[in-house]
Amino acid sequence: MIFYFSGTGNSKWIALQLSKVQNEQLVFIPDALHKLDFQYYIADNEKIGFIFPIYSWGVPPIVLQFIQRLTFLNYHNQYLFFVCSCGDDIGLAHRMFCNAVKKKSWECNAGFSVIMPNNYVLLPGFDIDSKELEKYKLQEAIDRVAEINHAIEEKKALFNCNKGKFPFIKTKIINPLFVRKGIVTSKFFTTDDCISCKRCEMFCPVGNIVLVDCKPVWGDNCTSCLACYHICPKHAVQYGKQTLKKGQYFNPNRI
Repeated sequence: MIFYFSGTGNSKWIALQLSKVQNEQLVFIPDALHKLDFQYYIADNEKIGFIFPIYSWGVPPIVLQFIQRLTFLNYHNQYLFFVCSCGDDIGLAHRMFCNAVKKKSWECNAGFSVIMPNNYVLLPGFDIDSKELEKYKLQEAIDRVAEINHAIEEKKALFNCNKGKFPFIKTKIINPLFVRKGIVTSKFFTTDDCISCKRCEMFCPVGNIVLVDCKPVWGDNCTSCLACYHICPKHAVQYGKQTLKKGQYFNPNRI
């Protein structure tokens, strides 16, 4: 069984590749949260996977919240792993995940990171990759995921993640600030270019956007996945002044 969260499609693409090879059922975490479906029977030889993007060098809060509520029936140390997508590095996010499952008395046997195109644009100095770099990362990810699939098939116990420089500062100091201050909706707005197409509403993974008088309105359940910003065909969704001159990215192979 593979549980996954994805906003702009990078982690969804990874989850689909793993599900096909491992022959494991996919569970979209926001759907499970919406259905209040937190109890799952795990077969004796079943693998347990978690796929998610890295948010500010940490595990997305929605994934941690789901793990807290999750219950496994017939769990007896089945192979448990995670795969995270990141623009560059993950800091100490692997420790954050392992600690989260340890609190549930589960053991994380393996963890992997996959470098994918950047999509975070809400702070100065952060933007999407060039088209050339985006294409390169997507191509490299094919072999990387194949390598990970092979390791999971063999149930290898290893952690192969790119921590990057200054991982302690990134995960222990910057990430908590991001969780407390960076996941807000008050700065989201649409320009006059909005055509009321409802794509932002349809692609929000947690149903946090509704159209009111033909304009999107953001609720308080935002995960800062930025699907609304990146999916807008007119680049009408903006976040304060931070995104006015920045690009958009949505994984082209997510389906």
